[in-house]
Amino acid sequence: MSIYSKATFTISAPDIRHLKVDEGIEVAFAGRSNAGKSSALNALTRQKSLARTSKTPGRTQQINVFEIAEDKRLIDLPGYGFAQVPKAMKEKWQRALGEYLEKRQSLKGLVVLMDIRHPLKDLDQQLISWAVASEIPVLALLTKADKLKSGKRKAQVAMAQEAAMAFCGDVEVAAFSSTSKIGLPILESKLNHWFGFDNETDEQV
Repeated sequence: MSIYSKATFTISAPDIRHLKVDEGIEVAFAGRSNAGKSSALNALTRQKSLARTSKTPGRTQQINVFEIAEDKRLIDLPGYGFAQVPKAMKEKWQRALGEYLEKRQSLKGLVVLMDIRHPLKDLDQQLISWAVASEIPVLALLTKADKLKSGKRKAQVAMAQEAAMAFCGDVEVAAFSSTSKIGLPILESKLNHWFGFDNETDEQV
């Protein structure tokens, strides 16, 4: 059984001042509002509705915290980019996102999710550049990989990997699908490393 299936929701906060004490290890998931972030978290935790999914992008409006072990947490950050909401609300989400990334000391890794058909848009690149500058390792997941045939999928990953070299930091790129589970072992392996589970047995499902 995967350690991540033990994830439990603990709090939904509008900003970092409403989060619990800044200690332990947190790994954050970030991405455009239509990148499939909630679906990826549900696939990782083997829970169908741990993170809310919706056909309407932009449902993640706050910082959602899921505890997987003592002092080890998954963070679902507000989606950025496309979201049919008032400008003022969108700006509020962006402030909460930026504030968390800049000030949260327990942040040890960032998973950036991007649609494999439209990777590395401006906001994605800005986010990765910030992480590299802050010496935070990044796993860039190219989501919805099942939408492409194998050859095209490999080409998109190769293109993104080449582009990621320009960040000159700890940035890994992998294809991912929450439905077919492409890339799930890579995601789990990276999280195990960040959380320090490397030396613990964690059966891959």
